[in-house]
Amino acid sequence: MNNEILQIISAGINKNPQKVINYSKRLSAYYKDNGNQRFSQKIDKLLDESNLNTVSLDSLKVKPFDKDSHLDIVDVKIPTLFNDNKNLYFSQSVEEEVEDFIQSYRLRNKLMDQNIYFNNNLLLYGPPGSGKTSLATYISNKTNLPLITAKLDSIVSSLLGSTAKNIRKLFEYADSQPCILFLDEFDVLAKNRDDSHELGELKRVVNSLLQNIDSFSNSSILIAATNTPSLLDNAVWRRFDTKIELKLPDRMIRKELVREYLSDFSNNIISNDKQMDILCDIFEGETPANIQNIIVSAIKKCIIHNKNSVLFTDILYECLIHKYGSHLEYSNSVLYLRNYGVTQKDISETLDISVRQVRNVLKEEINNAK
Repeated sequence: MNNEILQIISAGINKNPQKVINYSKRLSAYYKDNGNQRFSQKIDKLLDESNLNTVSLDSLKVKPFDKDSHLDIVDVKIPTLFNDNKNLYFSQSVEEEVEDFIQSYRLRNKLMDQNIYFNNNLLLYGPPGSGKTSLATYISNKTNLPLITAKLDSIVSSLLGSTAKNIRKLFEYADSQPCILFLDEFDVLAKNRDDSHELGELKRVVNSLLQNIDSFSNSSILIAATNTPSLLDNAVWRRFDTKIELKLPDRMIRKELVREYLSDFSNNIISNDKQMDILCDIFEGETPANIQNIIVSAIKKCIIHNKNSVLFTDILYECLIHKYGSHLEYSNSVLYLRNYGVTQKDISETLDISVRQVRNVLKEEINNAK
């Protein structure tokens, strides 16, 4: 509540009526939820009597753009109930940190009333495809906050001074109402200012970024993500109280991911412990994104070829393509599939070759081994 009042005062001083409306609506909801129905109705009446548009999401419709390229510098995604049902598939420690972060946001007014400092800034780091964007979307759905994703290709300008101006536009836009501002590939903007290979423009960009982070509303959430945390400026690093490393999935998580991505299409893999164990072994070292792409690609091909069920062989073959490309000799593919116990008939159907060709390859392999 205290923060909403401060935001309304700030918006009034800066003559930002839409921001006044957005935070006043949240203040009204707060009083209504806490039993002060009469005061909530008074706020709503003032809003209704105003000549301004009181639809909170209207403030997000007119997106900021780069002055030189005229390209939007943000994408906006509104949370949905459907996406809210999507599960998290990370280690237990990561899931606990995420839930604690979400809960601290929900209880921010209570924390402020107790004079407890809190920081709604979250830094995610880990290899590409480890789930940073998915996690930002998950938090958006859990908090019911719009997800504003910065488009760095539009923000970073070749013209001197324009990048810092675009950063200011970005934060002003995100500050118009409670939201999640997501800065992916964060190291592009927040690179270490001590880097001797960088020009003076970098220092201006990082300084602008720091100033905007410091003044960003506590009613919103800032999520930054990077594959290379070692490149971040130390001052930027200190702005994030919560830092979560997303690692490659362990065996248990890999099994959960395989089960999740196969659950919506007919298959006999999930119920086969041996096949599940083999896939978990094959997927070791892969990111969740790669695991999803492999399984979805196999399902897609089944649908295209009018197959009612995805087979273990279909997944294995997509793993082979992912690892070695699609230009392998069919003989190598035969040996790969046979190594995992696939029958000659299933190999024939998967590779679209005759059973005789399969047998010839296997016979030649036996002869070479003698």
